[in-house]
Amino acid sequence: MRLLPLLLPVLLAACAAGAETGTLVRRAAGDGRAAFTFDAGAWTDPAAVRRLPIGVFDSGIGGLTVLEAILSLDAFNNQTLELGPDGVPDFAKERFVYFGDQANMPYGNYGAAGRTDYLRELILKDTIFLLGRRAWPARGDAPHFAKPPVKAVVIACNTATAYGLEDIRAAVAAWGVPVIVVGVVEAGARGVLETNPAGGIGVMATVGTCASGVYPRTIGATLGRAGFGPPPIAQQGSATLAGAIEGDAAFTEPVAVYARREVRALAEAYRELRPGRPLETVVLGCTHYPLAKTEIEQAFAELAADPSWRAVVSPRLAFVDPATLTARELFRELARARLRLGAGENPVIARDQFYLSVPRPGFPGVRLAPDGGLDRDYKYGRLPDQLDREDTKNVPLTPAVLPPASARLLRERLTVVWSRLGGG
Repeated sequence: MRLLPLLLPVLLAACAAGAETGTLVRRAAGDGRAAFTFDAGAWTDPAAVRRLPIGVFDSGIGGLTVLEAILSLDAFNNQTLELGPDGVPDFAKERFVYFGDQANMPYGNYGAAGRTDYLRELILKDTIFLLGRRAWPARGDAPHFAKPPVKAVVIACNTATAYGLEDIRAAVAAWGVPVIVVGVVEAGARGVLETNPAGGIGVMATVGTCASGVYPRTIGATLGRAGFGPPPIAQQGSATLAGAIEGDAAFTEPVAVYARREVRALAEAYRELRPGRPLETVVLGCTHYPLAKTEIEQAFAELAADPSWRAVVSPRLAFVDPATLTARELFRELARARLRLGAGENPVIARDQFYLSVPRPGFPGVRLAPDGGLDRDYKYGRLPDQLDREDTKNVPLTPAVLPPASARLLRERLTVVWSRLGGG
């Protein structure tokens, strides 16, 4: 009987989301045993909901930069909830479930392949995974149901926010579950407002994020509400930098080479705008990019030192990483909904959980690349609504499964996440 009152909002949400996601939305709130379903009864007891972990997802490990910001945040008094640090991390009592859809990344390339319909379905599947209990062991042929559901979903992926935020919010409302949804793009726009919005703005992101136009649109609206005129904004979408940062074997050159290439392309795009003022703010509009912030900053410094680029690139650039602002928004939303753990309440899991997707080689029809990942043509040729196709599985993410380059980046730059991940 629980699902009957949900029927009308589910149908409305399916219409709003479009045919690409409507079937998935309608069948997702089931028994939680089948793939791409979850049990909507997990949120009936408010006290039990507060004890649930917080879910964070990205198309790979780049979203761990957002999780690092969340785990490190000390911007509020934990007792009074007032703004101002108290020496205690704001999420010290909370636990997290992280998911990186590594097998299906990069999300930013689906738009160029004409498959934004399938991308939107992937984004909803990520959400359903976090809401459900179904996951796979590191080894084995059957899923288990020991993963806890979550009380909040953080979309730690700019492309997923651009293409899936409204779908997720509509679906959560349709399912009738009191789950908070927070995305990174609005946070990035607020970060621009906190810098010098009178200067030029550059957005470095994936091809898909840039194609969506979500950053120029959101930044323009945010600055407009604050009384600023339309700023000059240039974008540079990369199909390579995120993969290189993650250590994908397909990208053989050092990360610095890819960063230098994308920075120069962004500067050229900005110069073509003839803005009359130099580029002063750069939004790191992909969650992978803060992991290569040193290389990106160096590339901009090289341009700023070149007299031919002096009028285009300011030597005093401000870099906006949306992660910290996303962490603050999450805190506020949890406090507003009274979903923070209270005195004497303990989380349902003692430690954070980390997952990533991997291909299922034995699944009928799946095609693999030589490195064991999904074949590119297969990956970007899939169609939505084939919900019996579980060609990937979500398994534990441990330091041992990370490429050496990715492990080094986490160990050196995301120290809190590295410790929570079991890296020491």
